[in-house]
Amino acid sequence: QDLFCAPGLNSYVDTFLSALNILLSITAFLENFLVIVALKKVSSLHPPSKLLLGCLATTDLCVGLITQPIYAYGLLSPEHSKHCSHSAMLSMTIGVIFCGVSLLTLTTISVDRLLALLLGLRYRQVVTLPRVLALVVSFWLANIAFAILSHYFYGIAMAIMCIAMSLCTITSTFCYMKIYFNLRHRQAAVQDHVQPNRGGLSPNTARYRRTVTSALWVQITFLACYTPFGIVAAIFGATGLRTPSLVLAWDATDTLLMFNSTLNPLMYYWKMRDVRQAVKETIKQLNCFSG
Repeated sequence: QDLFCAPGLNSYVDTFLSALNILLSITAFLENFLVIVALKKVSSLHPPSKLLLGCLATTDLCVGLITQPIYAYGLLSPEHSKHCSHSAMLSMTIGVIFCGVSLLTLTTISVDRLLALLLGLRYRQVVTLPRVLALVVSFWLANIAFAILSHYFYGIAMAIMCIAMSLCTITSTFCYMKIYFNLRHRQAAVQDHVQPNRGGLSPNTARYRRTVTSALWVQITFLACYTPFGIVAAIFGATGLRTPSLVLAWDATDTLLMFNSTLNPLMYYWKMRDVRQAVKETIKQLNCFSG
């Protein structure tokens, strides 16, 4: 509340950010709704992988449907009013839940892609739908508990959040680096030992490489949107400053953070051919239905 309901540099800036969040909330909801519907038609993805992607799209849809409208309303509320205070608490609580689930889901996707490479034929026996479903449910329960904890022990919650973000980032980075070097080694082995002039990756390996690239782009987008807000939050937590410039930086980086929910579906559409085709079919069906 110290930043959310503090006086900023200019009321016109708050109005602009509020209108921008409303626009982004609409696009985030519509895009992720299409992805969720389209995922049901994609048969090429392993069910646990599809569940993780669906969980990520669901959190992004909820950000657009719930978090951004509340945040936009809070920006237009009078400073230090009950409306602003309640909007700040509600926005923070819901935002912590959705962002935390997104972070853990993205990390799990990177681990899932590494296991698919290392386990080979054993992958479908080890990574099963019930196990991944139990993991996703635990993500939601843990983040709900963490959101409640943050209201009573803010300092402890901030420390836990920083540690969790660092561990997740390190884990994802390690997984993608391991995948990169493993694929590079396999490709070199194929070119050296199996018909160098006609060598190359098998169709399954090429398909796997595309899914890894898609996941990596989503991860990069996530870090690009979340890192600026993490820096501003760390400055506020360490110094306790509440200057107009820091308030503006908080609002701008918070908007960038939620903009990630609009970008993710575009990454799926751009990098995942099966999802792109399913989205096109879904749009055609909706047009026929409306017609």
